[in-house]
Amino acid sequence: MPLSPKSGNPAAAPANRAQQRRDSAPRLNAAMPCDTAFRIVARRYLADLTANRDATCGGDPVALHRMRIALTHLRSAILFFSPMVADATRTRVRAELKWLNTHLGVMRDLDVAIERLKKIDRRRPQAIPHYRAWTAKRAGAHRDLVRALRSVRYRRLLKITSDWIERGPWSIRRGKRAALKRASPVEAFSLRKLRRWQEKLLKKSRKLPKMNTAKRHRLRLLNKKLSYSIGSFEDLFTNRKFSQQRKALKYLRKAQKALGQLNDDARGHSLAVALEREGGRVHWQFLSHKREKRLIRETVATYRKLATLE
Repeated sequence: MPLSPKSGNPAAAPANRAQQRRDSAPRLNAAMPCDTAFRIVARRYLADLTANRDATCGGDPVALHRMRIALTHLRSAILFFSPMVADATRTRVRAELKWLNTHLGVMRDLDVAIERLKKIDRRRPQAIPHYRAWTAKRAGAHRDLVRALRSVRYRRLLKITSDWIERGPWSIRRGKRAALKRASPVEAFSLRKLRRWQEKLLKKSRKLPKMNTAKRHRLRLLNKKLSYSIGSFEDLFTNRKFSQQRKALKYLRKAQKALGQLNDDARGHSLAVALEREGGRVHWQFLSHKREKRLIRETVATYRKLATLE
């Protein structure tokens, strides 16, 4: 059960500060030009990312999760506004954010795998076969992550990204087309883009029952990209034109949960295989054909409901 700020939870203070920032930060409106909207969204998630860095270094899994969410939102925003923000600096920013995502992802995969193992014996997890091998691997991954978050490369990443958001080459590019992209109202642009992404997702989802693990993972990333992008425009949900987006987000989050569980199973399996290569036998708790079929069936049903939205 989450602790209150007074009880000393190291992730509570960053969470409260993030909420205070959101309450005082500029909000999106339908008539806002795309360049202003992009800056508001990107600043929001870059701030959330940095606010949880210290607690993540301290080993707090909640802060780690918040960093990953903020980073995914930021990467999704850059992709969403890609027609406007495409420039040489964006290529470098995306590469550095991908580097950070890799470090955070390794830790998250191990946390999920270990939590699954703990379900075998909550009171005495140390008694679970090979539990120590998993925790030792996690300790090593955490050391690597801390080094990354305290590195010159990480500080440079923050500066480059912040500078690019505020005054990157995309923001001063000459020409009518570039100026039009920056000045276009965010409502019209975002509704068109979200509709195209949703159509693409639904088309690919029809093949879900026959997908292998790699294709299912790509579908999950597409689902996440769409749901996070819609979430970035929650300020506009009071607008009648965005009413269907609120409904779509509910279905997307449900599908994301099921696809995430399938991905966690696959990642847990891969980690177990890697641990076996490094040492002895590993306790398997990551594969269940029955569970896989159930999750796929639930996701297919969710996408059918999403497809009924006009």
